[in-house]
Amino acid sequence: MEIRKVLVIGAGQMGAGIAQVAAQAGLEVVLNDLKPEFLERGMGTITKNLSRDVEKGRKTEEEKAAILARLHPTTNMGDAHDAQLAIEAATENMEIKKNIFRQMDEVLQEGAILATNTSSLPITEIAAVTSRPELVIGMHFMNPVPVMKLVEIIRGLATTDEVYKTIEVLSKQMGKVPVEVNDFPGFVSNRVLMPMINEAIYCVFEGVATPEAVDEVMKLGMNHPMGPLTLADFIGLDTCLAIMEVLYEGFGDSKYRPCPLLRKYVKAGWLGKKTGRGFYTYS
Repeated sequence: MEIRKVLVIGAGQMGAGIAQVAAQAGLEVVLNDLKPEFLERGMGTITKNLSRDVEKGRKTEEEKAAILARLHPTTNMGDAHDAQLAIEAATENMEIKKNIFRQMDEVLQEGAILATNTSSLPITEIAAVTSRPELVIGMHFMNPVPVMKLVEIIRGLATTDEVYKTIEVLSKQMGKVPVEVNDFPGFVSNRVLMPMINEAIYCVFEGVATPEAVDEVMKLGMNHPMGPLTLADFIGLDTCLAIMEVLYEGFGDSKYRPCPLLRKYVKAGWLGKKTGRGFYTYS
């Protein structure tokens, strides 16, 4: 199947990034969210990213204008009924995602592929609420989407080979490197990354070291470009907690138990960079 038109649901950090790379790949993109102000913010982010590319000589003004012309923000999902693919990039919550998939299943034409950008939730469970589980697949992009090359592609129990191949080809068209991963909690990226972040939080919680010291050790000693606590703030501590909960529930192993300090920060509304306060303070 050739993908020409894509519906992206969610104009936040991930959704806006996915919409941008899809439009850069020459696809018509319908960007959908609940409120006009969310769409304005998402389109503002995309415009800012493209303007930076023009300033640095990576794109021309004409290319920027052509990319923006392929983006169509709307609060009405029905505007994308003829899309061949929908990519859901909503918050990491199973009930919210299931509800969106029911809507996409109803709105999109027969034969359209439904993808989720979930970072940890089971594809098979999401697919089960649709009438087309064989056309449901995971496309886990990395943040920031326009920069990071990896896309984890996750098959559900019923996903067909043809759907996998279509998404693999499309990922390459979008300038990404697709890697096939099986449908287990956290897939590969977050099954490895999140326990490391959680352990770094335990180091602070138990008084082993300050956040600055933990990050410095991992940057200088392990050659990480960013310390785990800075990265947690960047991802969002609420998202980190949600993924740890999925791992803990999915495997039933105490090694995935979220650190109490992570829970406390989330309850306090200290979610990281997006709220101005996490393990660090942001102006």
